[in-house]
Amino acid sequence: MAGQKKHKDDVMMRLRRIEGQVRGLQRMVAEDTYCIDVLTQVSAVTRALQSFALQMLDEHMATCVSNAVAEGGEEREQKLKEASDAIARLVRS
Repeated sequence: MAGQKKHKDDVMMRLRRIEGQVRGLQRMVAEDTYCIDVLTQVSAVTRALQSFALQMLDEHMATCVSNAVAEGGEEREQKLKEASDAIARLVRS
């Protein structure tokens, strides 16, 4: 259980860093920072969010989907469809 708490703490810290990047964007706009510099920061935030999303998807596949596949039945089909839909959303974004 201690490993789960550490993992959750790591995930929350990562999200706080992304939140800080977004607040930095707000400051940049408020201070009339050069557009290209703002866009560069937008790109960094976008990459950070994409990386986070891929981490979450990987963990979902390794736990929820893997467990459902092992158990079989309707839950298996539902989890596989959810994962497929999530991947499609990530690819479109």
